[in-house]
Amino acid sequence: SVPRCYLNKQLATVRVLKGDPAELSCTVSRDNVTGTWFKDGLKLTSMDGVVFEKKGLVHKLIINKVEDIHAGKYRFEGGDVKTEASIFVEDPPQVDKVLLKNLTSVPTVAKAGEGVKLRIPFEGRGPIRAAWLKDRMELGDDSRVRVDKTDTCTTLSISSCDRRDCGDYKVRLKNDSGVLEINLKLMVIDKPQPPAGPIKIVESSANNITIQWKPPKDDGGKPVQRYLVERQQVGRNDWETLGETPRSCTSFTTNKVEEEMSYYFRVRAMNAEGVSDALESGEVKAAGKGSPGAPDRPEIISASKDTITISWKAPCKTGTSQIKGYIVQKRKKGTVTWLPVTNAPVKDKKLKVTGLKKGVQYEFRVAAVNAAGTGEPSDPSEPAFARDPTKSPGQVQDLKVSSSDSTSVTLTWNKPEVQDGNDVKGYEVEMRPCNSLSWTKCFTLPAGSTSCRVQGLQAREKLFLRVRALGDGGPGEAAELEACAGAAAAALVPPRFLIDDTVKSFLLIKAGDPIRVKIPFEGSPEPAVTWLKDGLPLPGRAAVSTGEGSSRLLLRAAERGDSGTYTVELGDGLGKSETFSFQVQVTDVPQPPGAIQLEENVPNTVTVTWEPSASEQWEKNLYYTVLKRESQKGLWHVLGDLIYNNKFTFTRVVPGRDYYFRVVAKNDVGASDPSETVQPWRIWKKKAEFRVKAQKYRGVNQNQPPRFLVPLKCHVVVTGSECHMSCAVGGHPPPKVTWYKDSRDLSRDPNYFCTNDFGVCSLVVLGVTKQDEGEYMVEASNEVGRAFSKAFLSIKGTA
Repeated sequence: SVPRCYLNKQLATVRVLKGDPAELSCTVSRDNVTGTWFKDGLKLTSMDGVVFEKKGLVHKLIINKVEDIHAGKYRFEGGDVKTEASIFVEDPPQVDKVLLKNLTSVPTVAKAGEGVKLRIPFEGRGPIRAAWLKDRMELGDDSRVRVDKTDTCTTLSISSCDRRDCGDYKVRLKNDSGVLEINLKLMVIDKPQPPAGPIKIVESSANNITIQWKPPKDDGGKPVQRYLVERQQVGRNDWETLGETPRSCTSFTTNKVEEEMSYYFRVRAMNAEGVSDALESGEVKAAGKGSPGAPDRPEIISASKDTITISWKAPCKTGTSQIKGYIVQKRKKGTVTWLPVTNAPVKDKKLKVTGLKKGVQYEFRVAAVNAAGTGEPSDPSEPAFARDPTKSPGQVQDLKVSSSDSTSVTLTWNKPEVQDGNDVKGYEVEMRPCNSLSWTKCFTLPAGSTSCRVQGLQAREKLFLRVRALGDGGPGEAAELEACAGAAAAALVPPRFLIDDTVKSFLLIKAGDPIRVKIPFEGSPEPAVTWLKDGLPLPGRAAVSTGEGSSRLLLRAAERGDSGTYTVELGDGLGKSETFSFQVQVTDVPQPPGAIQLEENVPNTVTVTWEPSASEQWEKNLYYTVLKRESQKGLWHVLGDLIYNNKFTFTRVVPGRDYYFRVVAKNDVGASDPSETVQPWRIWKKKAEFRVKAQKYRGVNQNQPPRFLVPLKCHVVVTGSECHMSCAVGGHPPPKVTWYKDSRDLSRDPNYFCTNDFGVCSLVVLGVTKQDEGEYMVEASNEVGRAFSKAFLSIKGTA
């Protein structure tokens, strides 16, 4: 017996990029085996770009350059062995390598105000989706930016660039075979922003003024080259150019000043693209010639039994030169003679004066010194004792309002409890309105006064008053109360509403939105305000606030139950009242319709009826929309709109097709959730009866093998549409027709509708998707033979 042939290595499925070589190989156990190759069930004898090779036990199928036509299922048969594998051709998006290198290695530069176009041609298996992203957000069309795409390229157009457009961009190209992402950088150059302010006055003397600024926050994409400095004399319109500074210098000194004259300064930044807008200073006044002016009076910082620490501020006028130091002097309170504290000027603006006598009260003054001499001395400081710190007085006792009239309030109080070392030296009275947090000093009273009268108030004005005792250790804790000026002189104003265009008599509110209503009114004394809804108190969710001549209602999330009549009532306490009412209607998207029923009352029609939406009870403007789709993966199409009853008849029913129906309730706010049929609706197609008169046998064999009179044709359709594929076949006996997609029998697939009417064969693909793309084959067979016809179905994106 002849030994059998075995398969030592079977074919392996490969995935290969379009344009690359591919190879299928298998190994058998006998060298004398002659193999045969098949593709998609058909024997391969010759094929462009395909080479069959046998080396010993190895059989190879080699493709030098893979194209789309080479994709499919391959089979090798030889002797007793058979093995199968597939070649999948991947064709992801690609961009020319030279162009890709130029785009990614060098930023694209554009000038502000100019347009820019970034065009990227690509190739690959369609459809290819192109998206442009900036800062991880996909760009869409607006007034300046436009994204265009064709089958071979995508373009980003910006009509007028500005600095906001700078940044990193990403182009994402995607198809069924893969994704290509390209990173780009766009740089927009412009003139710089103004220098950062404010302009500081470093020095102002009779001879020169020095100003200082900060570099601009945005240099426009080009380095700042220099700064331009200009000056304008107060009272004039023209600006005078003073000079320029290099980019590293952000200060400028001018000696073109006149004594006691005021100026404005402005600074501009300049780069290669132009000059920025100006940063302007406030008014700057040049000092007069001579010695500096007098500083402010010194302040007492702290004191002990033999030291007092003081501080002061530099004078506003520095004279003709910078201040070198300060002369500090002291004297005992009640004397005339001022004595120097130090032998040389003090450079700091703070000094601890030592060597003082305990218990003695001292005063201090300061004079500034420059190259021209010593300036005027300051006013004397507050007298201060050279002694250890003492405690502040306690809180005043029994603060109260003893009397009031229409314009004043009289306060009285008692002295705080006396403790060692905290004698009361006086009292300080302050006030603040109810709507302010700032206190204003009214009086400073001697220690013997324990009452005061606050005048100049308005009738019924509410305010807060506080009193605190003063001592050597500072002010004590304040006692505070609320007071109100009497209303003796105030006129009675009956309550009434101040209704204007802002107050509506009817409000339409969407459910979930807040209800906010403000009702202004007047009345003196202030009237009592009462809110009602449909004659009853407001629900607990409602918040009402009244004050400052108005009353406000707030419901944070409106509900349908909040609809009704709201009434505001003003009462004066004497039995008289004023009312105002308004309507609130809370609406929402309707509730969905009820169950759907389908009936065929008239042949080849379907009547759709449904239970009404519960919203019909309160919605006057409610209507319905009826939609249908064919097969579970089809698109919904509107059959009827603005339907004000619960019934609709669809007349264009095609027998043999499955239909699904949907009903939506709508109003002025929006649409409800849909109510849908679960089971498909179908009118069965009745086949016509044909009677064929048999011919008498004439003794001639009429059997013929199948042949295609009209072959299949390739189709290109849009996602979601229907595809009709047809062919004509002859033969005797009448051939049996079977449809295949990628070698899969479609006879029992409900997504495909197959017919054969006397040799005219049709295949209907309902609502095509990307999964329907591929090679379709129709097989006709009878007892004499078989015939095949093939075509390719391509799917494009939604039109």
